[in-house]
Formats: sequence, structure tokens, C-alpha cells
Amino acid sequence: MKPLSLLIGILIILGVTIKTIKAEEHNKRQKERNVTTQVSVNEIKQYLSHILEQRTSSNVINKRENLLEKKKNQRKIRIKGFQNKDILKRNKNHLQKQAEKNFTDEGDQLFKMGIKVLQQSKSQKQKEEAYLLFAKAADMGNLKAMEKMADALLFGNFGVQNITAAIQLYESLAKEGSCKAQNALGFLSSYGIGMEYDQAKALIYYTFGSAGGNMMSQMILGYRYLSGINVLQNCEVALSYYKKVADYIADTFEKSEGVPVEKVRLTERPENLSSNSEILDWDIYQYYKFLAERGDVQIQKALHYFLKAAKAGSANAMAFIGKMYLEGNAAVPQNNTTAFKYFSMAASKGNAIGLHGLGLLYFRGKGVPLNYAEALKYFQKAAEKGWPDAQFQLGFMYYSGSGIWKDYKLAFKYFYLASQSGQPLAIYYLAKMYATGTGVVRSCRTAVELYKGVCELGHWAEKFLTAYFAYKDGDIDSSLVQYALLAEMGYEVAQSNSAFILESKKANILEKEKMYPMALLLWNRAAIQGHSLGQKIVRHGCSNESRCPHTCALCHHETGNYAFAPGYPVF
Repeated sequence: MKPLSLLIGILIILGVTIKTIKAEEHNKRQKERNVTTQVSVNEIKQYLSHILEQRTSSNVINKRENLLEKKKNQRKIRIKGFQNKDILKRNKNHLQKQAEKNFTDEGDQLFKMGIKVLQQSKSQKQKEEAYLLFAKAADMGNLKAMEKMADALLFGNFGVQNITAAIQLYESLAKEGSCKAQNALGFLSSYGIGMEYDQAKALIYYTFGSAGGNMMSQMILGYRYLSGINVLQNCEVALSYYKKVADYIADTFEKSEGVPVEKVRLTERPENLSSNSEILDWDIYQYYKFLAERGDVQIQKALHYFLKAAKAGSANAMAFIGKMYLEGNAAVPQNNTTAFKYFSMAASKGNAIGLHGLGLLYFRGKGVPLNYAEALKYFQKAAEKGWPDAQFQLGFMYYSGSGIWKDYKLAFKYFYLASQSGQPLAIYYLAKMYATGTGVVRSCRTAVELYKGVCELGHWAEKFLTAYFAYKDGDIDSSLVQYALLAEMGYEVAQSNSAFILESKKANILEKEKMYPMALLLWNRAAIQGHSLGQKIVRHGCSNESRCPHTCALCHHETGNYAFAPGYPVF
């Protein structure tokens, strides 16, 4: 069965509600552009049936030429009196370019609609509508829409995976230069999921993905060169890869605060994963999503809560209201004067967040005249109370010489203090100082470890949540694929979680005889990063007596402590 046929079956299995659209009420173009319109099953099949086939250049050209001929017939173009072949040729080229542009624009518009629906989705049904729009955009040649469809199949976004179909889509995309597809194929090759296990090929895919700007590929290569995984260990090369990603992450944090994602260890509470007392439940997950995406409804709820608490005298609530007005969002318009009011109310109660907020206003000259002396005063007061953001701001002032003399020793001091509380920008600037030897003795290893910590705060860390809930819901294969990708990127918790799932032998995406060797590989990588259970498993060659005969002789060149067993892959 063709992967597209499988994809159609998946959409039908998912129970997507398709309503018939009356032809008399809407013409074809209106139907495609209406976000709220649902399409018939036949229409879905029509769009999906060409997603792969049209990717070859000949098919694309034929499709565009057919579209051109159709437009010519519809308009009954008659060129009379022009015998000059050059003029006819120019007209034909012009019409062809115009048709191609319209075709591309249509796909782009559908993709943007899908993204908008997905971002605003409040239910599974709305998400399904978004992916129908992606399917239509993909049929019109939109590469980003194809990537969305391939990811949905790989990770089982709707509870049904089809890795074979995903691979074929990725391979088609890779031929057209998609760095995201290159990364996905590298990941699948590195584990032998759905395709031949081939570390050399995986490395090539990652290299191309990185060259195209894919940050996951850059993180993976950074981790491999840091640890010497299938490449010669090289700290400087690792540093260059991690720095690229960390620069991007730091930029996003400077624009808005990031959200730490809870990383649940499956090994710590396996017996309680389905209980109501688990650390994370769906409500908390939604709260994380609120912080990350600033959803309208959730922000209104937060504002209501903060206003009620502030009225009751909560200094923290006053400070957070000030922060909301400083940043501006769907609940409140950006207003520096109101932000100053609430920050002042909180600061008068000695609240560190309020003091830091006033410092920011003076530091940026928002609502008040720019005044570095005042900013320094408020940052110092907040820093003395242990507020890490204020400690970072002090460090930055000394690092950049903003209103004061540069002092790298003081900058290092405050960056270090803030980093102890996990302040991401403080960690980033410490990494910069160690990477360049600014104010400290240069240390490539320390710089890489710090940059790595910053990189692991990227938006991809949200897969820890989706992987966890997939596991909790019994969707083991979907959970494993997500954890395995994070493990490949160097996340220690994901490495131990992937190994734990593999040892359970509940997954179906790997051959049974490859699960224990792969699990031991991942335990070893986690052990190197300090995971105690992983260290015990690698030291003894097993964590489960029933499987000891199979794995005690297994390991790999990353430690060199054990011999390879015949017939098992070398990682």
C-alpha cells in the first residue's frame, strides 16, 4: 500500500468529521481559502494522493503546464495578428510564470492558515482541521506543509504512527534540500528505525541538516563531537556547533522569558505513571503551554487571579501585573506607566521582582527617563534579595559597561550567582566568557557544557511533555520516538527514559534483538553525563538479572569497557 493511501486511512481512522460543501454556495477557490470550511473525503484523497508523486520535477512541470493549458482554455485566449514567434514565446513564458506564482502563493496561503488554526486550536477537532489545510498546501508543493505532515506521521501526533510513510515523505523532501528532513533521516538512520541502521549515513544527514541551518542537527553534532560519538572527540568543533544554537536561544530569551519544562524520569516512579498523584497532570501541562504560547484565554485567567491577589495585598501579584503591562499581551495592552505603577507598589513592600521591574524601566528608559544609576540601585536591591534576573542584569551592566566602568570580575561574579538559580542568560554569558577567555582563563570544555545547558532550553524541550503523556496514555512507540530524538540531541533524562522503554520491550518500532544493545548504549551515554542508575548498569552490564546473559558482554567504543557480542550493532 502506498504511504499516501495509508495517510488517507489514518485521517479516516481518526474520525475527522467531514462536511459536504454545497457547490452552489461556494466556488472552488473560496472553499480552499475558508479556514472554517471542511472538505469531503474525496477532496482529501485528491489532495493527499499527489503529495509524493508531484515532488519529482517532471511531475511538477507537467502539473503546472496542465494548469496553464486549463487557464488558456478557460479564458479562450486567442492571439491574432501576431506571427512573431518571439512575442508568442514571451507571452507563453509570462503566463507560465504567473501560473506558477499563483500556484505557489495558494500553497503558502493554505500553510499559513493551517499554522494559524493550529496555534489557536482549543480542541483535537481544530487541530485536525489544521492538518487538512497542511495536506492541501502540501499537494500544491509547499515544503513546510509536507514537513508538518511527515512529522505528524513520525511522532504519531494523532495517536497513529506510520513511520514508513513518514520516511518516504522525508526522503522526497531531502532531495529538495529540506534540512528538517535531513535531520529526521539522520535520526532514523542512527537508531535503525524504519530504515537500515547506518551511523555513517546518519552523520552525513546531520552534516547536511546543520549546513542548512537545522538547530537540532547542530545540537546533535555538538554532542557527538563533545563525547566522541562516531567522530573524533573535538571540543573546539563541539563549541562551534553549540554556540550557533545558544546564540539563537539567548536571542529568544532576551525578547521574552522562556519556560522550563519538567523532565519526568520514567525510572523513578514507573508504578505511579497512571495515577492521579503524578507530578505532572494535564492541567499543569496546559499551564506550561500557557506560559510558552501566551494563549488568550489562559492569560485572561492569570490576570484575573493576579488582580484578585494584588487587591488582597500580594506583592508578587502586583509585580507580575507590572510585568504583564511591561511586556503587553492579549489580556492587557503594553503600558509603561501602568507597569511602573504596579512595580512601585510591589517594590514598596520590598518585593524583589518589583524592584527588578523598576530597574528594567530605568535601564531601558521605558515610561521614565533612561537612568543607569537608578537602574543599578534597584538591581542591587533586588540582587541582595537573591533575585536571579537582577543578578544577571548587574552582571550585564558590568560586562557591557552600561553606565558604569566595565569590570569583568564583577560581571563574572553576578553571572555566576544568577546561573546557580538556572538563569539562562547568565549561563549564556558565562559560556561566552569561558569561550573567549574574557575575565577568566579560557576553557573550551566549560564553555561547551554551559552552552549545552542553554541549548537544552530550546522549544524542542516541549517534547518531554508530549513524550511523557504519550507514555502515560500507553502510546509507547510515539513516546519512544520523541524521547529517542531528545536523547540523540544529548539530553541525559531522555537517554535514560529511552533506555527504560527499550528494556521493557513494549515498543514495536525496533527489532526485539536490537532493543537491549540499544538500551545499553543509551544507559552508557546517560552514565557519562552523571546518571547514577546508568553508571550502575554500565558497570555491571545489566540492570535486570533476567537479561544479564544477553548484555553483560555488550558495550561500545564510547567506554571500551566491554567486548562486542557477535551479531549486534556497533554504535
